[in-house]
Amino acid sequence: MSFFWFLFLSAHFAIATSLVQLEDNDLRHKLSGMHLSLYHVTSLDPSLTSNSKSPISYSDIFNKDQDRVRYIQSKLANKVDVKSSDRTLGPKLVSTPLKSGLSIGSGNYYVKVGFGTPPKFSSMIVDTGSSLSWLQCKPCAVSCHPQVDPIFDPSTSKSYKTLPCSSTQCSSLKASTLNDPGCSASTKVCVYKASYGDSSFSIGYLSQDVFTFAPSYTIPGFVFGCGQDNQGLFGRAAGILGLANDKLSLIGQLSNKNGYGFSYCLPTSFSSPNSSKEGFLSIGTSSFPPSSSFKFTPLIKNPKIHSLYFVDLSVITVAGKPLGVAASSYKVPTIIDSGTVITRLPMSVYTALSNSFVKILSNKYPQVPGFSILDTCFKGSLKDLSSAVPEIQIVFQGGANLALKPENTLLEIEDGTTCLAIAGSPEDNPIAIIGNFQQQTITVAYDVANSKVGFAPAGCQ
Repeated sequence: MSFFWFLFLSAHFAIATSLVQLEDNDLRHKLSGMHLSLYHVTSLDPSLTSNSKSPISYSDIFNKDQDRVRYIQSKLANKVDVKSSDRTLGPKLVSTPLKSGLSIGSGNYYVKVGFGTPPKFSSMIVDTGSSLSWLQCKPCAVSCHPQVDPIFDPSTSKSYKTLPCSSTQCSSLKASTLNDPGCSASTKVCVYKASYGDSSFSIGYLSQDVFTFAPSYTIPGFVFGCGQDNQGLFGRAAGILGLANDKLSLIGQLSNKNGYGFSYCLPTSFSSPNSSKEGFLSIGTSSFPPSSSFKFTPLIKNPKIHSLYFVDLSVITVAGKPLGVAASSYKVPTIIDSGTVITRLPMSVYTALSNSFVKILSNKYPQVPGFSILDTCFKGSLKDLSSAVPEIQIVFQGGANLALKPENTLLEIEDGTTCLAIAGSPEDNPIAIIGNFQQQTITVAYDVANSKVGFAPAGCQ
């Protein structure tokens, strides 16, 4: 799923115009902070998983994933983002459950949050690569995709309001979405346009309402998009909850109150797609574990995309031995990303990693043809290979590392076929992205105020 910066395509001008015309005619705790459970999308709708190991095919997941990666590469190569402003540090924390998204047709993770007074709860995909949060809204003036929750009806909220074209928030849309905002000629309501790398998009009204992050924690005046034309590959989620480094993102809007930081732990998903396992999403600097359990690496500013979370990749080891590649091979833009599923590595690094795996495993488990973007595959189940798979260590500047266990390393594509769940990126535009599959069960803390990100093991199951 390409839940990333929003690129306003020329084909959408007509859609935005029709939306404005329709609008003119038809529309009018923890630690005193925030902590929510986080889920992979499998647990929302049992009917989607009752007859299959996974409710959506791996081909679909990998195709969406590849679209997202290509989009990141294009932005790094050709586009210049607008720098987000600094935020002050605060002391509070709030958290919510975080779950797997497979059951609502996504390889990503979702939280249940509320909008309006009284609150109506929706399943929102969590994305560190998106700035503006949005959800589908009635009357769906042009189009809404199917979702598991009732579509939000702003007319039932006592606190909902649209934002005018003259508002500062409307002026900020260009920096947050890379799209110029639209404006209703008759009502002067600000219209946002959010497009993604796979041609999915959402267009609607920039709005404000009470946001319920946890039962005892509400945020008045939360700015979000109320989508009236939502088309593409969003699964059955209600919308996107943006966690990028931007003033219109969730953390940007809450930074003065909670501290400019957040953390999450992603529960295992693909190995148990029908599981109700949950992780967590915590907003606020109090969410970070004790320093003794955490290893941090600096966040690196990228002049082309300021809203993403870049780090410096130092080395990768297999069974304790560094890969036999030059140090310069690691010097590519490297992003920690919740929305990319499969980790990408520069091709020379990936090739060395693949060769190491083949050397260790192929004597016992014969190689078989690859599947989609995964080309290092073996005959054998995940359970069989887990006892023989070597540990991978992804090491960043300063010594922070991700120690990958078998469930973070291997993916059983079909019965008896298991692949290394890492892929290479093209040599002509190399990039490294640490995807959510490799982040499973690890607590990842984004201390944006102090420009660092850290990792702690065994944060969830």
